[in-house]
Amino acid sequence: MTTEQRRMQASRLRAEREKRGWGQRTLARLLRDAVEDRQKPELPSFVTYVKRWEAGKAVVSDSRYRTAYAVVFGIDQEELFNETTSPGSVDVGAIPEDAGDDMRRRAALQLLAALGAGAAIPPAVFETALAGIEDALGNPLDLDEWERTAHEYGQLLTVRPAGALTRDLTADLLAIGELLTRQMPDTDRQRMLRVSAALSACLAIDLGGTGDLRATRATWATAKRAADASGDITLRVWVRGRAAQEACWTGRPAETITALANEGIALAAGTPSPGLARAQAARAYAAATQGDTAQARVFLAAAEQTFDHLPNADERRTIFAFLESHLWWSKSYVHVLTADDRARETVAGALSLYPTEAHGARSNLALMDAIALIHAREVEAGLQQALTVLEKYPDATTSGRKVLLGQVLQTLPEQARELPSARELRALASVGNPLDVPQGTR
Repeated sequence: MTTEQRRMQASRLRAEREKRGWGQRTLARLLRDAVEDRQKPELPSFVTYVKRWEAGKAVVSDSRYRTAYAVVFGIDQEELFNETTSPGSVDVGAIPEDAGDDMRRRAALQLLAALGAGAAIPPAVFETALAGIEDALGNPLDLDEWERTAHEYGQLLTVRPAGALTRDLTADLLAIGELLTRQMPDTDRQRMLRVSAALSACLAIDLGGTGDLRATRATWATAKRAADASGDITLRVWVRGRAAQEACWTGRPAETITALANEGIALAAGTPSPGLARAQAARAYAAATQGDTAQARVFLAAAEQTFDHLPNADERRTIFAFLESHLWWSKSYVHVLTADDRARETVAGALSLYPTEAHGARSNLALMDAIALIHAREVEAGLQQALTVLEKYPDATTSGRKVLLGQVLQTLPEQARELPSARELRALASVGNPLDVPQGTR
């Protein structure tokens, strides 16, 4: 390919992207989604590719990427990568006036065909099909809708399998990133930053459930920065409190959990909020795991006092709330870890507050009950309880369950560790199951 042909390809690809109002990162995401290869590079690599292709520093030679471009743009591959055209014979940056309409008609036909066949919707089809309407409306920024979206994700995370929302959350965060490049009033920017913090936290929780610890840490860091930039103290407290709780289930050191929780508690300055209650509960967890029963009880009592002073709120289950079920879950965990005589009674109270379909929470509470039985020297009953949980909820594995299974095994007296049921539980715990359900504390 000549230098001029390379320049023409770069100009055409850039023009097609800009015509659709997409940023380079948005296009990179859509291209990656369209590549049918499990070994495809991660998103940052695709962003680099797009930048190099549009700068004319490289050409799109790989057939996988040419096909992806054709699918995303809705243009025939031979037409899009027409390298036989003589330089100067056409202006590839000039797009016919009705090209957008044709492209949208093709997208609409693709959408109808996919819906009719029950197939997956091809990447970018929705965005393309709706582009004409958005253009006519001037691409308004609907902040109310974005806030409703964040609230909806907060509810969905309590019932969807771990990892099920990762793709949608990532797509929405990319869209918000594009919107934040616009000029807007400071009040609108603060609202968008609040939404971005909430969605980043949702993504971090979803990633944590799948065991992707590196991505989880990075996403929580983004959520903290966005919350801080928004200036919303309540949100800043919540992000730290929730991050501290989640850190308990992803194997982060007690010092990290304590530091996150302390930040939230300091920011709250005594003002009750769901985030403060979560931060106090996380401090109780950390203290209990380190054997500091007195400290664990102090922070558990503080969380209960905060809960008592929370304003009456919508009782719909959401990650942004701290409901009575969350309080009892926290009490159950601390009582179990500290071998409190009330542990089994507390677990029973917590179970009564969770619906039967909440497999993640109910299975984790049942594992707590198994630990309580072992503490009460009913070792075989505790082991059988744990085995029953794995049998009854085979698809309810989360990072929280992994921690609890480990605690069941650690609680066993030395002489009981070679019992047949203990060996069976150890084998099942080491194999694990797909992470298919929400986090137990949601």
